[in-house]
Amino acid sequence: MFTKKEKWTKKLYSEFKKYLKSQKEAKNFLDFSQKSISTNYKMIGIKIPVLRKIASKIATTDIISFLNVAEDNTYEEVLIQGLVISYIKDVDIMLSHFDKFILKIDNWAICDACISSMKIVKKNKKLFFTRIKQYLKSQEEFVVRVGVVLLLDYYIDDYYIDKIFTLVDSINRDEYYINMAIAWLISECFVNQKEKTYKYLKNNHLNKFTYNKAIQKIIESLRVSKEDKDILRTLKK
Repeated sequence: MFTKKEKWTKKLYSEFKKYLKSQKEAKNFLDFSQKSISTNYKMIGIKIPVLRKIASKIATTDIISFLNVAEDNTYEEVLIQGLVISYIKDVDIMLSHFDKFILKIDNWAICDACISSMKIVKKNKKLFFTRIKQYLKSQEEFVVRVGVVLLLDYYIDDYYIDKIFTLVDSINRDEYYINMAIAWLISECFVNQKEKTYKYLKNNHLNKFTYNKAIQKIIESLRVSKEDKDILRTLKK
């Protein structure tokens, strides 16, 4: 419905919204999505792979003009914005839009889907790491989750592993979606950096819920040996 390099107008975006509605799945998918994703945005009911394909097509048009006319009326519209931002090649321009976008996130699904698409992070890890430290200090629940999921997706390696533990130890929050992301992060750290993560689990400042949830996730992993799982069970609080 749009061509390469095309500039977006309000009229074109209005047509795009009609197209989005035509892509919705059967009502049972919408019902499932509404139960599994807590959001204040109205949901159309479109599967993530479809939204990713739509975003990739939008990325061939004039991205900035799209973002300038994009609306926040539905969950899908907001998610597409995040996916499209990940296609911006200039890291400074990308970050200027991303920093505004993350304030729109109010659920785990938009956060995690958009972060997993940000391949630009791999080539700019030092720059994004500075941003992550800022995100983790935010008062907004899902801005903090953005920071944690960025660490999870792009920073679990020899150089950053100790820095990750220092950062998560400084987070003292009660919000469920922050603590679940931290637990998920620690479980992936164990899979990829077992010895250092085991040492961290024996001496950390995680709250009880997050600590036990991290151990639970490690134990549930198919990439962890039975022997390691048995040891971890003895560490639960």
